[in-house]
Amino acid sequence: MLSSWLRAIRIRFLLASVIAVSNGLAIAYWKFGYIDPLYAVLTYLGVGFLHASVDLLNDYWDHKRGIDSATTRTKFSGGTGVLPENILTPKAVYTAGMIFLILGAAIGAYFVAIRGVAIAVILGFAVVAIYFYSTSIVNAGLGELFVAIKGAMIVLGTFYVQTAAIDMAAIFVGAIVGLLSATVLFINSFPDYEADRSKGRRTLVIIMGRKIAASAFPVFIIAAYAMIVAGIFFGFTKAYSLVSLASLPFAVKAIMALRKDQESAERLVPAMSCTVTYSRITGFLLAASLIF
Repeated sequence: MLSSWLRAIRIRFLLASVIAVSNGLAIAYWKFGYIDPLYAVLTYLGVGFLHASVDLLNDYWDHKRGIDSATTRTKFSGGTGVLPENILTPKAVYTAGMIFLILGAAIGAYFVAIRGVAIAVILGFAVVAIYFYSTSIVNAGLGELFVAIKGAMIVLGTFYVQTAAIDMAAIFVGAIVGLLSATVLFINSFPDYEADRSKGRRTLVIIMGRKIAASAFPVFIIAAYAMIVAGIFFGFTKAYSLVSLASLPFAVKAIMALRKDQESAERLVPAMSCTVTYSRITGFLLAASLIF
């Protein structure tokens, strides 16, 4: 049963939130030379709960709309399969999603009490957006934008919890981290193109069309690298941050794989796998570089 729930919350993809929190903590340590261990642990937990919530509720709504039954599931796309395969019940998944949402909001409420209105704004956005992500937000074609904003807010919120201050470095690095997450969502929506379109979803790939989206994919990657480099000159990242470019081989492989095929779920797996690896390596090395 535990393995079923770990599958349902997509435990591997929680790394995106771990990376975002880690970058916020790294900037706080860089700027102030200290982080509060208790606040750090609570932030990891709270953000992890909220991330698990959005994944569970996404699975629930995709099942209700028949999307996950129409997709070809891979390790990176097509949902977790726990509902179409009757491993868990829709009611259990929805209930768990709401419980994680409440737990994440409760930790957020604690930080609102000690840090004030800035955290309240971030928390309010997170709770509302998580609940409506799989319906209104995705239907409006704003899924990738939401994920990018979410990543940026996690970095900024983590920094603010630690320091009670707002710094342009946190905003700038947050934008990079958000872009990395949006890039993963973008490429993972290629295999679900037909199923999503038939059920009323509007991902960025659907709006642009597969061919144009494949041509635009490198822009996401170039933009992230360019921001890391530009940040050095503005003082928002460090010269050490160039180590993040170690992920370049995976980025190139992802671009080349996507150029070869934009339709076959099986043939898209290498592109999705390399994109996830590129995103994780870039994010973790960026965080590490900020505390050197």
